[in-house]
Amino acid sequence: MNKRILFNTGISLFLTLGISSSVLAYQQPDNPDEASTGNLPIKQLRVFSQVFGRIKKDYVEKVDDKELLENAIKGMLSELDPHSAYLDADAFKDLQEGTTGEFGGLGIEIGSEDGFIKVIAPIDDTPAQRAGVKAGDLITRIDDKSVKDLTLDESVKMMRGKPGTEIELTITRKTEEKPLKIKIVRDVIKVASVKHKVLESNIGYIRISQFQARTTQDLLKSLAKIKKKIKTDIPALIIDLRSNPGGILNSAVSVSDAFLEDGLIVYTKGASDDSKMEFKAAPDDVLDGAPIVVLVDEGSASASEIVAGALQDHKRAVIMGRKTFGKGSVQTIVPITETIAIKLTTARYYTPSGRSIQAEGVEPDIQLQELNISSADKKVHGSVSEADLQGHLENDGNGNGNGNGKGKDKKKKTDNKERSLAEKDYELSAAVNLLKGVILYNENRK
Repeated sequence: MNKRILFNTGISLFLTLGISSSVLAYQQPDNPDEASTGNLPIKQLRVFSQVFGRIKKDYVEKVDDKELLENAIKGMLSELDPHSAYLDADAFKDLQEGTTGEFGGLGIEIGSEDGFIKVIAPIDDTPAQRAGVKAGDLITRIDDKSVKDLTLDESVKMMRGKPGTEIELTITRKTEEKPLKIKIVRDVIKVASVKHKVLESNIGYIRISQFQARTTQDLLKSLAKIKKKIKTDIPALIIDLRSNPGGILNSAVSVSDAFLEDGLIVYTKGASDDSKMEFKAAPDDVLDGAPIVVLVDEGSASASEIVAGALQDHKRAVIMGRKTFGKGSVQTIVPITETIAIKLTTARYYTPSGRSIQAEGVEPDIQLQELNISSADKKVHGSVSEADLQGHLENDGNGNGNGNGKGKDKKKKTDNKERSLAEKDYELSAAVNLLKGVILYNENRK
């Protein structure tokens, strides 16, 4: 009995959903040259046999039978779509290690585009992110070797290596006129999938960098820590899914479920009955309806899009940022032996309203351009306020006419803090400002 493990990520990284059995049966047709649905294509297999024999007989060098057949399987799968693949012993082991959140390499999620390697997203706190690799970058060379027409597995093997060794990536980026050469030191990648902090007005902030087996548990612990720190219910929450390449489908479902009280979260459809599944929310919203903003960008893929799509369709959150990556397909890992497997695209997933995200992505409710905000001397722009006038009255700070300037100083301190956040992370600053307005509105209605 073959076990089937459902996947939801762009390249072999994370194990997911459930386990079932599958038996692929073919019935030989009465007419050997007849090839119909469910029958072995005898005519094409004869061609394959002839090509195999010709290579064995006439190729300039001796070729191992196992290598020839493995290459045939690799080609058969890689031509289906960018995500289906043959997993040899090393690739299958790497995939299984990825579920623990610790593996070796650079720390990037990749796909293929026009024969080159595209960065879907760098993973938080990894060598790739620290070196400046960004979502959307195209890797054209690895250590001066062209990656043109290499498979994803071949590229991954080139980028993997002993921790502490250096690798150079040649990258093209839309915002740069010339290719960039980025040197990265390989390391053991330890991924903390959830981080948290408290922002202004007691707004909670949750950063999910990947969806791993423990992501939902870590999310709930982080929310409890935020609540304990502010000593009250969380008034609003920002969920940051930017440059989150995806991961485990079950984690995406349970994270969505944490903020929904009922209804469909996601469903999948494919060719087989096994691929048709529905995931629904259970009662209880951990935030009791407090407003949520979800930040996304072009590096938000797969499981991230499930969460964003579900919360958007249920009108449970405002989605802010830029259009997501658009990976709306499900991969199933089918072990062939104890050491090798195939990764096969078996279904598309759909948001509660029936949207397919495949090659479309999630459109944010509020679009944000990728901007870098820097402070500027207001006098350069000719901006003048009352505070700039010589001899202006000081703010008394309490409305009793006994000016002490404390109110002014407090405001200036707050303004500086806000400018600092906008300069550091414009998109996060925009989310904070939106939620501050919502909190104020809700308080005024009480």
